[in-house]
Amino acid sequence: MHKRTQLASAVLLALSCNYSFAADVENEQAAQESEENVEVIVVSGIRGSLNKALNVKRQAYQVVDAIVAEDIGKFPDNNVVEALQRVTGIQVTDRGAGEVNTVSIRGLTDVTTTVNGRQIFTAAGRNVALADIPAALLESVDVFKTRSASQVGSGIAGQIDINTQRPFNFEGAKVVASARGIYQEQAEELEPNVSLLASNRWESDFGEFGALVNVSYAETSYRDQNIAAGAMVPFMTLNPADGFGQLERIPTTDGRVSEELIWQPGLENGLPYQSGSTLDINGVPTEYYLSRDAVFGNDFTGNRERPAANISLQWRPNNDSQYTFEAFYNGYRNESFNSLHFTFVDWWGNVDPENPPLLFDGTNIIKERYVSAPYGFNSGDLTVGKTDSYVYALGGEWNITDDFKLASEIYYQDSEFESQFFAMRTDRVAYGLNVDFNDNDGLPSLEYLDNPETEVNEADLTDTTQWNVAQLYDSGGSSKGDALTFTLDGELYVDSFGFEKISFGVRYDNRGATDATRDVDGFLGQPLSTLDEGLTSINEGFFDGQANWPSTWAVANGYYIYNNRDYFRGLYGFPEDQLVLETTFDIEEKSYSAYVQGDFSTMLFGREFDGQIGLRYEDATADMTFFDIDQVPTAVSTAENSSIAWLPSVVVRYHLGEDLIARAAYTETIRRPDFAQLNSFIYYQEDVTDIGYGTASGGNPDLEPVESKNFDLTLEWYFAEDSSLYGTWFKRDIEGFVYGSNRIVQYQGPDDDAPYPYILSQPDNSSNGTLDGWELGLVYFPENLPDWLNGFGVQASATLLDSNQKLPTYSETGEFTGYDTRDMFGVSKESYSTVLIYEREGFDMRLAYVWRDNFLNNYEAAQFANPLGVYRRPEQSLDFQLSYDVTEDFMVTFDGTNLTEEMFHTYYEYPYTHNSGSSLFSRTFALGLRYSF
Repeated sequence: MHKRTQLASAVLLALSCNYSFAADVENEQAAQESEENVEVIVVSGIRGSLNKALNVKRQAYQVVDAIVAEDIGKFPDNNVVEALQRVTGIQVTDRGAGEVNTVSIRGLTDVTTTVNGRQIFTAAGRNVALADIPAALLESVDVFKTRSASQVGSGIAGQIDINTQRPFNFEGAKVVASARGIYQEQAEELEPNVSLLASNRWESDFGEFGALVNVSYAETSYRDQNIAAGAMVPFMTLNPADGFGQLERIPTTDGRVSEELIWQPGLENGLPYQSGSTLDINGVPTEYYLSRDAVFGNDFTGNRERPAANISLQWRPNNDSQYTFEAFYNGYRNESFNSLHFTFVDWWGNVDPENPPLLFDGTNIIKERYVSAPYGFNSGDLTVGKTDSYVYALGGEWNITDDFKLASEIYYQDSEFESQFFAMRTDRVAYGLNVDFNDNDGLPSLEYLDNPETEVNEADLTDTTQWNVAQLYDSGGSSKGDALTFTLDGELYVDSFGFEKISFGVRYDNRGATDATRDVDGFLGQPLSTLDEGLTSINEGFFDGQANWPSTWAVANGYYIYNNRDYFRGLYGFPEDQLVLETTFDIEEKSYSAYVQGDFSTMLFGREFDGQIGLRYEDATADMTFFDIDQVPTAVSTAENSSIAWLPSVVVRYHLGEDLIARAAYTETIRRPDFAQLNSFIYYQEDVTDIGYGTASGGNPDLEPVESKNFDLTLEWYFAEDSSLYGTWFKRDIEGFVYGSNRIVQYQGPDDDAPYPYILSQPDNSSNGTLDGWELGLVYFPENLPDWLNGFGVQASATLLDSNQKLPTYSETGEFTGYDTRDMFGVSKESYSTVLIYEREGFDMRLAYVWRDNFLNNYEAAQFANPLGVYRRPEQSLDFQLSYDVTEDFMVTFDGTNLTEEMFHTYYEYPYTHNSGSSLFSRTFALGLRYSF
């Protein structure tokens, strides 16, 4: 990890170099600067911001879209992800905790994030937690869907460049203060979101100076609720095979019959679910039922804080040099509590002749059933997380001559994430329950029954006398990352062979990443009612009455456990040495890159034909140390991972008319593996069932970068100052997706007399895929409308995608059997966004609707009888934003998100019979004030 003294020395060196350059440059370059300024039509409000965004798209060589704050601090969204969801080709997912969290570009989530062109990250990860960057700090955001050689080559989906404010952006002094109160309907809490920007610039005998401070603080209380039917497993019917009971779960192997495999878990499409389907048990075709093993509900509440700050200092000693120092901070504080109610719904063969199970018509899938004496548990889970990330940057720009410019920057970043987790389970055996695994459009229903022969009410889930305190799980983690980066870029203006400018540059990055963890658990076995009353937490109004499910239950209070953690650790007898974080990996990665690119322009058939050609070289080597903390003493392993990539880029534009542009691009990008995936340790589990092989798992230090070859064709028509119609066809050929792969290895364990076969599961570059599709976009403010409609406009986009990914398949013994072709994870075939805009005389409003088709979200663990693929049903949201200028300097805003309070559903490939989870997320409303002068 880098030392502070190293950072200080590097900054002093950069300062001295910058000053010597400044002393040598000439003083007359104002005309050159003027020629390079791009004309921007200055219009205020939403219309003005869209005009600026279109201008960015039009002037760039690359395929790029942008969002620009229509005024300082006026983004209506809470974070960058929410602000991006109306950009063409952008899809957002993982709504929860009062916001959306994940952004994808054209269906791919591997997005490189930069702040003012600097690649940043969170803790030991490759990317930044984009939702942690508040919208209040933004000047603009550029979404690059193709990349030039001068940009970092990582991120096969694209690059999102976040631009913050700088003092030289303003003509003079500027102060903006804003405050919003945000109300989460389900949480029933009102929380603040405040920001302040203060900037000024002034002349002195030493040149022009500028200083800017921008601070932001946002707090959010939230409540998310989820109901899920568990995974499927096979059960005997009412006519079981010999050696089994009615409705008894069928194991994969069973010693009572044979050691041969009865059924294969983790099949791509799951076990057959048609009525009359059979399994071969001891040579006899035997019909079976498919049923869920459990149902559960999560009542997830919490409070999140995000402080952020940006300081920017600029100095222009003369017209030929400029220096910028910036410090950027973003923080994250979160306490979340999950009140979990979980019950099994029969493994052992629970039969009531008067209440036989009810099947879905034409299938062998149990839809409804009665279960007596089911075992279940509640769990109170508290997670406390904290992130602090800092970036310090010092850079300079110099006009060496009229035709030669240099820019250099050195920046240091440091990011740390810490977490603690406590979960206490309370369990019981209930009297009985009725369950419908798909009662209403994917929602299960659950009803507990009371035993009329007892005095207690067994259906009362808040009765603490019925719950026994069982396990306590106590874990924690810490991950840290830092980096020291140096860049040098040059521009040489030429007039040779049609080229107008040659750009070149080098980049050096020294990255460190460490991770540490701890984990301990124990069992108590004591009635909940015998412990302090503060240990009990009871929720209310679960799922807002929209499901036939218990609305309240008692769990252990995670906050109480956290505040009294030393007492509970002593009560459970946790050893002190297991409460200490232990390092799992320590990695240092050094990377070098260099590029050269040329901008050219010529005439073709009487029209301007221009573009950019470049080549980027990237070289990275990671020295890695891994620690197996499960061994005593801790085992240590070292490894090295290195890669070299040559990334060409070609972008051409043909100006078909004054306002009509055709664009074509070929680029290549990469994605390096996450550090945790490179773990060289392999963990072996011996064969304890005599099936002939053991199992093993681990990382793969030999992982290579994922590579993508990218093709784009666009046609853009800018038919008015603030209106445009555009379309893009694109294709991505991706090689080397990291996917879990199996193979047979020979290993001699401590109890083995000779080498023994183990099925080893490791990540590997074993999957390839292609993604192609169309983007269509429109920004339109009609003219010659009736007076009352003047100011009406529409911003609309559609993204149509077709994807496939080849996933390797393996037999139960780990042998490669071929490939299965599926849609790419996270890719919807269709998505649409429509924003209706109305703006006039200091008043503007937007009504935004976003919809995306169903998509493959992830693969289930290969342990069950349902299909592996977990899909999300189509998702939509409706948001509203309004602002009114009370005076020239004072504005009032109101906005609401998720206005229709959508429910989000997942399922296992077949939506009507294989439902999985259903989630209810809160609507939010915000009232804000903004004052600027």
